Amino acid sequence: VQLQASGGGLVQAGDSLRLSCAASGRTDRAYIMGWFRQAPGKEREFVAAISRGNNSTQYADSLKGRFTISRDDAKNTVYLQMTSLKAEDTAVYYCAADPYGYGSMRNREYAYWGQGTQVTVSS
Repeated sequence: VQLQASGGGLVQAGDSLRLSCAASGRTDRAYIMGWFRQAPGKEREFVAAISRGNNSTQYADSLKGRFTISRDDAKNTVYLQMTSLKAEDTAVYYCAADPYGYGSMRNREYAYWGQGTQVTVSS
């Protein structure tokens, strides 16, 4: 599975931004698709994930309500809609995919990773 993230950029605090991640190759193995982020000097952290089929979702508790994950399986694409952005949301955002539909979407070793897309929020 190859993952291509896009949609990052420089925005003002309070703005919204939508990230996209297109999967190609063995897309049948992208059962779970997720977003992670890594801010400068910090560890990578889980943002959100969504499963195929029932579109079950999980979010980082601190982001619930501001970020929304969705997927379009016809386009093999997962989206991350981010609203009310804050300076602390500045990070490189990575998409990931995993073929296994069981277990926690938050706490797992994702099999496939895309390159990151930079999101910078100016205050």
